[in-house]
Amino acid sequence: MTDAPFLGFPFRPDARGRSTTVGREAQIRAMIEQVLFTAPGERVMRPDFGCGLKELLFQPASEALVAATQQMVHGALLRWLEEVIAVQRVTVAAQESTLMVTVVYAPRLGGPPRAETFSMEAAG
Repeated sequence: MTDAPFLGFPFRPDARGRSTTVGREAQIRAMIEQVLFTAPGERVMRPDFGCGLKELLFQPASEALVAATQQMVHGALLRWLEEVIAVQRVTVAAQESTLMVTVVYAPRLGGPPRAETFSMEAAG
């Protein structure tokens, strides 16, 4: 797998005033994060992009909510990142006011499976 530089997200200049670049693993993590935390309708030029995870943050925790969230996240990752990653497993846990999503995936360009955990805390 190549680790050529990719444009960093969020976009920002580095110490030399050039665009920040990241390796492939960091780029994939940023792509997953964008899918998870972007609400459908948030992007003007791509209104169906995203997962809608924020909408579930204030729902009462239940097994049904966890199962629905796993399906929603898995479906969104398949839709938007199918050419980049092979999703192996999605697990969701709700702890008090925090929603934690763990995505286990294998990069399509090769490399070992990886597990990334993303969390979102209820504001207020």
